[in-house]
Amino acid sequence: MDQRRQRDVKKKYQNTIEVNRGNSDHIIFLAIILLTIFGVLMVYSASYYTAQTRFNSASYFAKKQLLFALIGFLTMIIMSSFDFELLKYKVPTILYSLSVITLLLAAFSPLGVEVNGARRWLEIPGIGFRFQPSDIAKATLILYIPSKISRTPKILIDNRMFMIFCGKIIFLIGLVAVGKNLSTTIILLIISFGIIFVASPFTWRFIGAGVGGVSVLLLYLVAQAKSGDGFRGGRFSAWRDPFSDSLNKGFQTIQGLYAIASGGIFGLGFGKSRQKLDFIPEAHNDIIFAVICEELGLVGATIIITLFGVIIWRGLKIAFDAPDLFSSLVAVGIIIFLAVQTIINISVVTNTIPNTGIALPFISYGGTSIIITMGLMGVLLNISRYTRIKSKI
Repeated sequence: MDQRRQRDVKKKYQNTIEVNRGNSDHIIFLAIILLTIFGVLMVYSASYYTAQTRFNSASYFAKKQLLFALIGFLTMIIMSSFDFELLKYKVPTILYSLSVITLLLAAFSPLGVEVNGARRWLEIPGIGFRFQPSDIAKATLILYIPSKISRTPKILIDNRMFMIFCGKIIFLIGLVAVGKNLSTTIILLIISFGIIFVASPFTWRFIGAGVGGVSVLLLYLVAQAKSGDGFRGGRFSAWRDPFSDSLNKGFQTIQGLYAIASGGIFGLGFGKSRQKLDFIPEAHNDIIFAVICEELGLVGATIIITLFGVIIWRGLKIAFDAPDLFSSLVAVGIIIFLAVQTIINISVVTNTIPNTGIALPFISYGGTSIIITMGLMGVLLNISRYTRIKSKI
């Protein structure tokens, strides 16, 4: 039985292919540029009141976001022309080690910074620069899992190898969980499960595992919601009824919903949001989609969601046409990451799910997030340059 399974895996993954090399996907590139420029403008609009009152400079956050965006754009260009073989053999291992080290430092060393009960940040001494190691962990798993699977297809059918492989993944995700970063932990689990599910020949086994995992998560959420105690319990209680704690846990959610309702179909106009005037806390961060809805209305929000949809659609096409297993799985991982993070952010803003700190890709304020996201988009553009013509089994 094992020999037959090995033959099936080899037949599925070790095809001889002809590859056509061309230009990067211009549609994705244009959508990324539009979202990034729009993000800088919206960060300025959402933050100028806060920036003026706190730092006496209305463009304080916008200037920093513009710098982050330029660094991200440069990273994207470099990654789009990077030698892809290095991504397969060297970079994943380096990123895995870097992720483990930075997550350990954030969780257990004085360099870790605790915000709202979670140790998500790592601060570099001397310069005061902060970043989230969990963002590096996302890029790590997107490259590490496909690298291992494509180089050793047998890993999916050999129980011992598969357990060791999963153990390394769970260890990395566990370090994120230690920092009390539940939302990012869930995203990492979804990315990992999605990539392995696409690669594995055992479809029903993974469907069963997925159903079991979702059931456990739902039970945990229900238990937290019923308890209403502690940081997470308070958030779940506020999600069920934001007005039960309107001046504390439910405040941001309520103000965000007011902003969405105020926007209507066409919005109040760019820069004319009222809720950003110290009603929505940190309006330029994770809750920025509410300001978009208020200023640009349903029409503006729909255009933004459509641009994300275009990237996801083109990304899936790139994954289907990719020249080898590694490229295909990396493209799948990038698209899962982008789709899940976008869905979670918008769901939080609309109070569809409990409040949690997940940035809206390309748009929310934050250096690590936009640089890592645009770097991954560069990898996707790199993959788009190579198209499979046909397969020979």
